[in-house]
Amino acid sequence: MSALHQTHKISLNDQSRALWISTAAFTICFAVWTIFSIIGVRIKDELGLSEAQFGLLIGTPILTGSLVRIVLGIWTGRFGGRLVYTVTMVAAAVATFLLAHATTYPQMLLAGLGVGLAGGSFAVGVAYVSPFFPPERQGTALGIFGAGNVGAAVTKFLAPLLLVPFGWQVVAEVWAAVLLLTAIVFWFTTNDDPQFRARRSGRAPRKGLAAEFAPLRNVQVWRFALYYFFAFGGFVALALWLPRYLVGVYDFRIETAGMIAAAYSIPGSIFRAYGGALSDRIGARRIMYAVFAVSAVATLILSVPAGHGRGAVPIDVTPALFVVTIFVLGFVMSLGKAAVYKHIPAYYPKHVGAVGGVVGMMGGLGGFVLPIAFGFLKDVTGLWSSCFMLLFAIVAISLLWMNASIRQFKRNPEAAPAGAFAR
Repeated sequence: MSALHQTHKISLNDQSRALWISTAAFTICFAVWTIFSIIGVRIKDELGLSEAQFGLLIGTPILTGSLVRIVLGIWTGRFGGRLVYTVTMVAAAVATFLLAHATTYPQMLLAGLGVGLAGGSFAVGVAYVSPFFPPERQGTALGIFGAGNVGAAVTKFLAPLLLVPFGWQVVAEVWAAVLLLTAIVFWFTTNDDPQFRARRSGRAPRKGLAAEFAPLRNVQVWRFALYYFFAFGGFVALALWLPRYLVGVYDFRIETAGMIAAAYSIPGSIFRAYGGALSDRIGARRIMYAVFAVSAVATLILSVPAGHGRGAVPIDVTPALFVVTIFVLGFVMSLGKAAVYKHIPAYYPKHVGAVGGVVGMMGGLGGFVLPIAFGFLKDVTGLWSSCFMLLFAIVAISLLWMNASIRQFKRNPEAAPAGAFAR
């Protein structure tokens, strides 16, 4: 048990409340963050938006929610997760309410910037939750917290129930009200995290802004960011891309393609909790090796154009093989998302906010950039499977970089960063 936990004698009740209330809040935040996935189609029809304008509208919250994570992560370290989490939710709720009253495209884009704050809450929650738990349990805790990604499915399933009879404005108003209520409940039912309490009482030194950013000079941080760019960003990108892919390649009906995409998203969020527990049990590094190895095989199989299983290519990627393989890929991605965040408090226990913010930012950017890259590659090559060729390249680079770094650390242990040999 760490000295911090021995000093503050954190109770199981404090741990449970911090974890479960933060997870519930993140689930609501994620539901708000992805609100345009449902109401965006109705807004597009009402305003007569072009495809490019529609893409910018639904992408704005994803982009801003990713970019703001590093700032929110650092603010969490300086002002405490309880305050920053609450203020973030209140600000996102106000923006979501204003969205309901926006009437022009520029007004909706401006509101979308504020809605994106809900996605930035991930960096706050990670930095807030992790100090409540000793290192041997942080993987499990952060895996459970990260399972709040399932909020995207909450919006997909529940928002249409309000959208059809009442309109998209009511969806935005209800989501805003629920998020505001969540912020109030969070503030009155949680305590400040142990690290912030120690700094506030003077038992731990306050870090200057330069000290907060210091770890970002380490290449290792950006290596973790690349892992998360694939595990989270690739997962989000595929969840968005799958319906178009299945319709374009296999002539699936849009309803069937949508259900497959939803079925892909939900387990991928829930199994993140399992990935955290597994990282605690056998080590995050082993998990990452397995994630990259399985992902390399899966993306290589999916890189084969459907119907081309002849001659030198013995595999025919039939619809059944595609669905099975994509679900295997989604499963290991969910484990990888948890394993990456198990690394961060092990390597950088005093800089979880800053490092977690950067890694989360890069993951979110993956969810924004990769669908655009998938479309570009399809236009240039004419191959639907080119998206998996790109993912295979990212996996291969990540695996080679990870293996080379670990071998270098083992050859020169003195030069290795703190925590480099954490499992």
